[in-house]
Formats: sequence, C-alpha cells, structure tokens
Amino acid sequence: MLARSSRVLLTAVAMLALAACEGGTSTDDPEPQPSTTNTKAPDLSEHESGPESPIAYGLFVPEGATQLGPLFRYRSSRLIAAYRPELQAIEAQRAAEQADEAARDAANGTPVPTPTPTPTTRPSPDSFKLIEDPPRPDTSISLMRIDGDPTEVVRRMLAQIDAAIPEANLVLDDLSPYCTAEERRITRCKVDVSGMTEDSREIRVTMDVDAGDLATRTAPPAALTHPVMQVTTEYIGDPRAGQLGSDTGSLGDIAEVREGEEKSGLIWPKMDLDAEITVPLVNGWIAPESATLLLSGFNPPFAALTTQRAVDADQIAEQFVLSNSPKGTLIKDVVEDLNSVSTMYAFQTKNGATARAVYILSARGNYTALFYTPPPA
Repeated sequence: MLARSSRVLLTAVAMLALAACEGGTSTDDPEPQPSTTNTKAPDLSEHESGPESPIAYGLFVPEGATQLGPLFRYRSSRLIAAYRPELQAIEAQRAAEQADEAARDAANGTPVPTPTPTPTTRPSPDSFKLIEDPPRPDTSISLMRIDGDPTEVVRRMLAQIDAAIPEANLVLDDLSPYCTAEERRITRCKVDVSGMTEDSREIRVTMDVDAGDLATRTAPPAALTHPVMQVTTEYIGDPRAGQLGSDTGSLGDIAEVREGEEKSGLIWPKMDLDAEITVPLVNGWIAPESATLLLSGFNPPFAALTTQRAVDADQIAEQFVLSNSPKGTLIKDVVEDLNSVSTMYAFQTKNGATARAVYILSARGNYTALFYTPPPA
C-alpha cells in the first residue's frame, strides 16, 4: 500500500506523463462485415507484453499469447461499498472542521479565501486518498491475442487456473467441456471457476476465448485473424480481509502441457480477415479516429485502445458508460497505483446489464478498455 508521500510522488509522475501525452446504443451483437480494404496494420509492439507477464495470484500470460495494453485493474463494487462508510465518516469530520473554521474566521472578520480551480486536465486523486491505506484493486483483466497454437495456449492457461485453484479439477487434455463448436470447429471457449488458493484466498478466475465469426470467417478488429483471450481474476472473499494479503506470488506444480495429448478433436477455424475498425463493438460503440484499437472481441464484447492525448482516452471511457446509462448514476473510482493512475467508470442497468470502462494514465501511454455484460438470459 502506498504511503501518503508515495501518493504525492505518484501524482507528480502522472502529471509528467500527462504533459507528455497532451499536445443510440444497440443491445444486439453486431454481425461483422467482411472488408475488402487492404490497409497496413499499425505497429503495436510497444503496447505488447509477452509470455510470463504477471496477471494476478500467480497467473501469467502463457507461452503463445501476447497481452495488448497494460493489465486493467480496478476496485469492485463490493470493495468500494466496504470502504465507503469509513470514507464518508472522514469526509463528514473534515466538513465539520472546515465549517467550524469558516465560522471562526467570519466572527473574527477574516475574509474567506476563494478556492483555486482545479485544471480539468489534471488526473483526479485517489477516490480513497483520505483513508491512510486506500484499498488496492481486487479485480484484474488481461486482454490477449493468441499467436501460437490456440489449443496449446488454452490448455496452458487451464493448467495455470487449475494450479491457482486446486479444487477446480479442470480437464487439461480435452477442450470439449469448455468449448462450443459447430461441425467440430470451435466458436468460443469459457471457463469460470471459484475457490481457495493454497494460501486460503478466495478468488474467481474467468477465461473467455473468442475464435472469431465462423459464418463470415471474420476475426474481431485488430485481432490479426487470431483468436483473442480475456482472463479476469477477482477476489471474492470478505473485501476487507482481502486487503490483508497479496495478489502477487507464483504458482507451484503447474501441470505440463504436452503437444498432441488433446483428445477432443476440435479444430480452430481459420479467419480470412479482421473486421474493419468501423464495425460497431461493445454494445454499439465505434472506435473514434483519435484512438488506435489494440484488440477487440465479439463474444464477450470488449475493446482495448490507446490514444496520443490523455484527455481523449478519459473521455472515451466516460462517454461509453454514459451512453449506456441514461437516467442512471455513473460510478467513478480512481486508483493511484504504483506507477499509474486508473479511472474506472461503471453503470449497471435495472435488468442486470453492466457497462464498464477503465482508463489508465501511465508513463507508458494512455489506455482505455471497454466492457459490456448483457443482462442475464
């Protein structure tokens, strides 16, 4: 956890990074349209993280996969709710002290100073900065492109999850329990397991793999015709108790995945091309010209992007959630992390759909990830 002096230093680092970088919603999944445009894909190498890049709880990017953008981390609604009463009590006490001071100044005839306006481009401070040790994010999302053999990459990720949650008992040599297919061609893979780690931390790990649109042989925009994988880790035990331990570490006894041992006989369909970046994504959202799309997925829908200007990345995140929350209350939470500032915007509709965006300002760049979870069936 950051001490107050570290948070002051972090804000200064964020300001330097910012200065360097400044200069109709639809609920139906869109049908991707093949494109005949032959455009050169942007060089994304500076935004890529290779195998063994850490995710959380010992999980890491597996061999054969590439993470696009940073690890997107945020506080869950449960964690925010657990610490909000403490924050509100501190805020109320400070407000009372300031009111008393203003009353004394008025009685003594001391003029009340005019507040200095905060520049709109300055990163917001940590939402829980008034608490001595602000809660750390309890949710992490890694967005990956599968560049190697998809079967082996998925099996390696399954082996990690099985090692992180020993009671999961995942099948590592047969993809059929986790992947849906049409005429043996995989369309999507999904794993969702919860349980205790070896150090008694209750977590949930979700892995989603989008193979692309089988009917049109079209991959999501920026996928380079490869499957894309999303891995989400969440601490689901008591929120406050979860802050007492660490989400870092390493896994022991990860099962070895040997080539040729997979038994399902399922195959990964070859995509002919990527859908154009103008295709509606994430509940109708379309990537603006000011952004470079890093990766996206059709099922589940997500998009990761980077921008030259920090303000653009922030506005994209906020406006995406606002467009999905008419008449609703927008939740905003800011986290000052070790070397970045993350802003999470979220809204949940009455029918259970969730729109979420995470904007990260760092010395590495400006990043935004958009997520949309439709209402339960």
